[in-house]
Amino acid sequence: MDRIRRITPADKAAYIAAKERWDSIAKPLGSFGLLEEMIQKIAAIQGSPHVDISSRTAVVMCADHGVVCEGVTQCGQEVTAECAKAIADGRSNVNAVASAFGADVIAVDVGIAAEVSCDKLIGRKVVSGTRNMAAESAMTPAETEQAIQVGMNTAQELARRGTKLIISGEMGIGNTTSASAIASVLLGLPPEKVTGRGAGLSTEGLQKKIAAIRRAIQVNCPSADEPLELLQKLGGAEIAAMTGLFLGGACCKIPVIIDGVISSAAAAIAYSIQPLCREYMLASHSSGEPAGEGLLAYCGLKAPINAGLRLGEGTGGLLLVPLLDGALALYNNSHRFDETGIERYVEQK
Repeated sequence: MDRIRRITPADKAAYIAAKERWDSIAKPLGSFGLLEEMIQKIAAIQGSPHVDISSRTAVVMCADHGVVCEGVTQCGQEVTAECAKAIADGRSNVNAVASAFGADVIAVDVGIAAEVSCDKLIGRKVVSGTRNMAAESAMTPAETEQAIQVGMNTAQELARRGTKLIISGEMGIGNTTSASAIASVLLGLPPEKVTGRGAGLSTEGLQKKIAAIRRAIQVNCPSADEPLELLQKLGGAEIAAMTGLFLGGACCKIPVIIDGVISSAAAAIAYSIQPLCREYMLASHSSGEPAGEGLLAYCGLKAPINAGLRLGEGTGGLLLVPLLDGALALYNNSHRFDETGIERYVEQK
C-alpha cells in the first residue's frame, strides 16, 4: 500500500497544451463537449498533448458474495464461475464488444467460490467468496488489502506491457447488493434510494435485497470516513481488486475507465482513499442502477453516455473507447484556423 503515497497529480501543462490544440481546430470552442475534456485529461495523465490510447485492455475482476444466501439474486453463485470461464475463453459479452474496438480482455479470479478449470483465467484468488455481509464483515482487513494489491499489481503489469488505457470490469453474482450498500454509506442515503433490481429481481426479491443491505449496515456500522474499513465490511473481493486497479492506474499513470455501478463503487472507494485518483479516472456511462450517477458525482465525474446500461463485465466502459477514438480523430486530423480563412473563435465571458 506504500505505492498509494507515490501517486502525484497529473501534468497540468499537458492538459493546457491539449486544450490549446483543441482551440486551434476550426470549430466553435468546446463544441466536442465532455470528450474534449477527456482527451485533455488523458494528455495530463500521459504528460504530453500527443495522446496515445492505441493499446487498450479490459480487466474483468471476478468474485462471489456470501450475501447471496439472503435471496438477493435471481441465480446462484455457480453462474459467476461459468461466466468467468466464458470471459477468459473469449466467449462472453465483454469479448464481443472488445473485439469491435480493438481491445484485449483479461479475466482475473480474485474470489470465485468454486475452483474454475480454465488455463486462460488468471488465478489471484484471495477468498473463495466473501462472508455474508448481512451477518458479519464480508472480508478481513488482510483479505481486503490483498485484493487491492491484486488490482494494483495488475495495473503495474499492464503498464509494463505498454497498455495505454484500462477498462474496468467485473463478474460476481450478488455484487450489486454490495455496491448498493457501499453507495448507501458513502452518499448518506437509505438503502431503498440506491438499490436496484440488478440482473432482474422481482419486487419481492428487491425487498429482500434492501432488507439485507439495511441489516449489513446495522451489523457492521461502517463509516464513510473509513473507506478501507467500509470496503472490508460491505465490499467484495472483485470490488477491492477494482479499487486497486484505479489506484494502480494512478500510480502507473494510465487512465482507467469506470464501467457501471459496481465499478463506480470501487472508484468511489479509491477516490476516498486517495483523492488524486480522480485525475486518472474516466467515467463512461450513467448506470441504469439507482446508485450509479450518485457515485460518479461523489467522485466529481460526469459520464458522456446515458443509455440505461446495466450489463456489467466492462461492456459499458468499452463503449467509451470509440467515442475517444472519434474525438482523437478530430483532435489530430481536422483543419485548423491557421490553415483556413476562418476567423478564430474567442471565448465569451
